[in-house]
Amino acid sequence: MPSLRTALLQSSGRPGSVDDNLAALDEAAGRAAAAGARLLVCPELYLTGYAVGAALPALAEPADGPGARAVADICVRHGLAVHYGYPERAGDALFNASLLIGPDGTTLAGYRKTHLYGDFEQKWFTPGERPVVQAELDGVRIGMLICYDVEFPENVRAHALAGTELLLVPTALMHPYPFVAESVVPVRAFESQMYIAYVNRTGREGEFEFTGLSCLAAPDGTVRTRAGRGEELVVGEVDPGLLSASRTANPYLRDRLPGLYGSLV
Repeated sequence: MPSLRTALLQSSGRPGSVDDNLAALDEAAGRAAAAGARLLVCPELYLTGYAVGAALPALAEPADGPGARAVADICVRHGLAVHYGYPERAGDALFNASLLIGPDGTTLAGYRKTHLYGDFEQKWFTPGERPVVQAELDGVRIGMLICYDVEFPENVRAHALAGTELLLVPTALMHPYPFVAESVVPVRAFESQMYIAYVNRTGREGEFEFTGLSCLAAPDGTVRTRAGRGEELVVGEVDPGLLSASRTANPYLRDRLPGLYGSLV
């Protein structure tokens, strides 16, 4: 099976301006497609910005809202899938959510963040309740988490047991926690034997300063591509052959003893 070339868009766009962020996404999708990417992954709450405070409810939209339709048009125009974060409105609730839209403009999957981080997120958002959400793209089984979710090994292991091969993690990792991008994410990829696309915001927004350092971590523990601290588009390969070889060589999933782990829940 051929590799799934994956582009990571490290950007904070323009917080508060959905139109500007869609324009920047369109431009980045063009560059990603020109580089041969079939998938473009954006950061947490990319559509609106993260630190938008009291403007958040007005910027939120349903999963099939105008933002999703605009992203679907971008996917079709450039012939690639896009995964992006946005605030989802569902009835009276707001969710920190993400959507994966395919190259034909079809919504493949939607995910709501389950583990909310800090006072800001816990004030505005309702936690999601589905721990494992998956989709298929070009024969690769894709899973979805958001930011803080990946810092819980149970979440990533649940994806591994469900067969996830590439885990998409839009994030808003801030100072002083760069070690999450530098160390935790590659370890998660190794211990649960999958690729992880971890895509961060960058720069300062309100009280937050984001660390950048987006990466595509591989199941052998290596980092296949890594962004720096600023705005950047990087591209890496998700190689099913390497994944298969790594899972054969690494016995973690085979050697589990689930009968001993009941105390974890």
